Amino acid sequence: MTALRRCVVIPAIKKNAVIPDQLVKRLAGKTLIQRALDTALAVAPGRDVIVVTDSEEISLICERNGARFHYDKTLRLLSLDLAAELRPILAGLADEYESLIICRASCPLVTAADIEEAHAAFLASGADALVTVRSVRHRIWEAREGGLGRFAADGEAELLVESKALIMLTRQAARTGRAERVIPCFLNDRAVEINSYQDWWICERLLERRHVVFVVAGYPAIGMGHVYRALMLAHEIANHKISFVCTRESELAAGNIAARDYRTVIQSQDEDLAATVLRQKPDLVINDMLNTDAAYMRRLKAGGGPVVNFEDEGSGADLADMVFNALYETAPSPERQTSRFHYGRRFFCLRDEFLTAERNVFRPGFGRGSGCLLVTFGGTDQPDFTRQTLDLVEPLCRERGVAVRVVTGPGYAHRDSLAEHVARLDNPLIRFEYATNIMSRMMEGADLAICSAGRTVYELAHMRVPGIVLAQHAREAQHTFARARNGFVYLGIMRDFRPGRLEQAFRRLLDDPERRRALYERQSRIDFRANKTKVVKSILGLIGG
Repeated sequence: MTALRRCVVIPAIKKNAVIPDQLVKRLAGKTLIQRALDTALAVAPGRDVIVVTDSEEISLICERNGARFHYDKTLRLLSLDLAAELRPILAGLADEYESLIICRASCPLVTAADIEEAHAAFLASGADALVTVRSVRHRIWEAREGGLGRFAADGEAELLVESKALIMLTRQAARTGRAERVIPCFLNDRAVEINSYQDWWICERLLERRHVVFVVAGYPAIGMGHVYRALMLAHEIANHKISFVCTRESELAAGNIAARDYRTVIQSQDEDLAATVLRQKPDLVINDMLNTDAAYMRRLKAGGGPVVNFEDEGSGADLADMVFNALYETAPSPERQTSRFHYGRRFFCLRDEFLTAERNVFRPGFGRGSGCLLVTFGGTDQPDFTRQTLDLVEPLCRERGVAVRVVTGPGYAHRDSLAEHVARLDNPLIRFEYATNIMSRMMEGADLAICSAGRTVYELAHMRVPGIVLAQHAREAQHTFARARNGFVYLGIMRDFRPGRLEQAFRRLLDDPERRRALYERQSRIDFRANKTKVVKSILGLIGG
């Protein structure tokens, strides 16, 4: 007969189970043997899938799945050398097949794609065998007269440990039991083998994971606020797989996210954004990139999974399963006053660093030989309002003994020139921080802030730092939280920047501690601490928690 290229052999011997009836016990809704059969049947037709078992029950399951089986009630594996234990059966199959793939049912995380990729590498290598392994680093010791002695000179070695998830053999190796050249296959966490109840629990949690894809934009024109929020939410999602897709112009965002070790994909130049997102096979998409359009959202919804949008006032928002516009206090129209749309401060999420930060007390001596002013204009600040503001307030702060903390984000393009400028000012009260990851520390001890109207104003309100606020553009001017009722003096849009008006507002807060106290007391009534848990719970509820 004509030799077939490959077969998949599944050892399913109940006597060797470490958990009673583990092969027919449901793991995340499906039995181990059924999972193994589904994976094998995605790689080969039923006539080329052979289950080796000592169980009549498993034999019946194979028959109903259209797979072959070798039943012998006396079967038992006596060693860890699986190929040697199955050699009589494998040698017989070698007459039919050019290569044999042994796939363990007790490794339920292995996918059909894993098998296909490993088999292609096996064939390309010309090796006699392939074995799945994982790399571990350990300090190695040996027992010496009741104590321990160093096994290696440095006491540490890298070991390749066989996982037994997959073994691949050529026809000749299956017949003779000899493999001159063996290549490794690294499956990492997908090679987990069930050898205990703890392994069972781990595999079940991993199988129940869903793929959450954040779609973000972050570049100088729009700043980095979307990136920071998406990262904050991603840090809260521990039970699911997380990936990021960045719009093609968002290289700044991609670098910032990848530095946190999240899988990050940038939209290619010849591919629309929806195609890039759907190629990740998401179970849930979270868009944080300003307005979406209806065409993009229809593409995502056609993919079958729920979609959540942040800070979205575009036409696509109407197609989302959930929309969070925390920076907008009210819905813009009756059509968006529904349970899918969430507006206002009740949905603003604080980063963890602020939850443990020391919130400020009111210090009436600000501007009288002491105090601290914080100057910060977000992650990019293209027009360099940071430097304009510093030049305006520096003489007065020097005169009044007020320390100045100047904080810029990772997209700030004027870093070197500002550093040189600060050095020329020769004012020991000025401290310049670039791309800090501890913004809460910058706000601790601050008495007043001058800033833009993004998420920073909410963090300042939490830290009880009254502020003078200038919106970076018309959209940010719609963030009406930054008003006197919440502890801020709002001066309008930056393009209408008038130094005299800013100086007047700053002098007034320096000279009128009671006005500053009133702003502080309004902030003392604000509390965002429970919001993040509420928002994340609502989002994950769309995929079952």
